[in-house]
Amino acid sequence: MVEMVSRPYASAFEKFAAGNPDILCLSADLTSSCEIDGFRDRHPDQFLSMGMAEQNMMSFAGGLGLAGFRPFIHTFGVFMYRRPYDQLMASIAYPRRKVRMMAFLPGVTTPGGMTHQSIEDISVMRSIPNMTILETGDATEVESICEAADSIDGPVWCRVLRGSVPRLFNTPIKVGEMRELSAGDDILVVTSGICTEEAMRARAALKKAGLSIRHLHLHTIKPFDSKALLDQIASVKHGVITLENHVTEGGVGSLVAETMADAGVGKRLIRLGLKDTYAHGGSRPYLMRYYGLDALALVRGVEDLVGQAVDITENDLDAARVDDVHSLVKAEAL
Repeated sequence: MVEMVSRPYASAFEKFAAGNPDILCLSADLTSSCEIDGFRDRHPDQFLSMGMAEQNMMSFAGGLGLAGFRPFIHTFGVFMYRRPYDQLMASIAYPRRKVRMMAFLPGVTTPGGMTHQSIEDISVMRSIPNMTILETGDATEVESICEAADSIDGPVWCRVLRGSVPRLFNTPIKVGEMRELSAGDDILVVTSGICTEEAMRARAALKKAGLSIRHLHLHTIKPFDSKALLDQIASVKHGVITLENHVTEGGVGSLVAETMADAGVGKRLIRLGLKDTYAHGGSRPYLMRYYGLDALALVRGVEDLVGQAVDITENDLDAARVDDVHSLVKAEAL
């Protein structure tokens, strides 16, 4: 049974930041939705409410970085790069300010539709010089994301999970490394974020079907250890499948494809994720099934890669969790 942790970011950020005057907490009018309302109430001298003015917040954070502070910015991911992209580039990335961008609601983790779903943020951030990209996949990684981000001499983009989060790992994020979750010699599966739990749901059924799966989880997307990945690819027979809560263009699938192409690796690669589409509103399980981001989509990808059916249905997979839809729990938390 997977342990569920309630609001791990709230307690982790407060534990990390409280009493450190160089760390300032910035919010763009989504304080409780980003789980920092308790920090605001208990540490008002370290909290700044910037209102619904993200462009100003990014430039302000860059100025704080210039003054020697380490601002942690909190809002939904879409509002932190689509609207204030110019300020992010000019005030934070170019001068390499130590600004930590805590981007909530990655991909289809919200029922709010395209206005709230950051489905292409990794593509954007990978192309920005000086930028580090981290993504949380469980409660342990959420609890360690602040320390990991604050270890970087420059700006950091963090995809952060909120609410009730499963605990899948027992060690914190080590920037630049990847987690090997299972060893196998047939297929390499590379996942990140919420898709890692989905891949874990499918592993037992695939093993029962006679397929040996090597599974890697990425929490550090940039910088990326290409050599380590190539060593993993060399150890499997059939090829690689990537599964991500993001568009397939520019994300983890593209990262793996570029690595393989640069090294002249001739094995097949199947990239699973959002296929040149926006997502509509709905629960997380529904959206992951509809857009092919879940465990069953991975099974179908395996069938494609090996060229044969494996006769696995939803009933053969480990049980899926059903989470409360945030918009039903709290109106502003789309």
